[in-house]
Amino acid sequence: MSSISAFSFLLYTLYLFTVASAATFNIRNNCPYVVWAAAVPVGGGRRLNSGDLWQINVAPGTTQARIWARTNCQFDASGRGSCQTGDCQGLLQCKAYGSPPNTLAEFALDQYANLDYIDISNIDGFNVPMEFSSNSPGCSRVIKCTADIVGQCPNQLKVPGGCNGPCPVFKTNEYCCNSGSCGPTNFSRFFKERCPDAYSYPKDDPTSLFTCPTGTNYKVIFCP
Repeated sequence: MSSISAFSFLLYTLYLFTVASAATFNIRNNCPYVVWAAAVPVGGGRRLNSGDLWQINVAPGTTQARIWARTNCQFDASGRGSCQTGDCQGLLQCKAYGSPPNTLAEFALDQYANLDYIDISNIDGFNVPMEFSSNSPGCSRVIKCTADIVGQCPNQLKVPGGCNGPCPVFKTNEYCCNSGSCGPTNFSRFFKERCPDAYSYPKDDPTSLFTCPTGTNYKVIFCP
């Protein structure tokens, strides 16, 4: 085998390994309205009409990742505009996290002990009902947050199209846990009572952070 063909074979092998190791995320909009799905750091963003599916592949080792829905968006031909909830600096193709309120699917892949860490978070509030679950036989984890949080939202947190978390509104340590020390509050209990498996405040790990074996594929469903 020549040196060139050997090098090409190595690159092809590495490509196959990367593709095989990537986790597939199927993101589906089951809402009766349009959402603009967002994914950071991989994916960017896409308009999803009701029933549409968007598939992204995420490399092992990816951390601090989020998927969320944006609502009531308007974008021009260059992909610039704004959304009522979940807006990411006015871009269709998100490069940064979205603005609260937004229901978040969060994950870190291939971490300690070859595990993926996954959760749904309401720390930044709630805008669209969500399911975040395994799409592989090796893990049966299903996380849901489908309560009528927008309709029941406390007046102090209510905004058009969503329900803010208390941290983005009040920006105090009590709600944001900037010092690393905080506990549940009346506002966090509002979210927890309605979505027991979702993060309601930053130290809510014991009942809100879940794992699947690395290599699991996932699905995120808006309005399951």
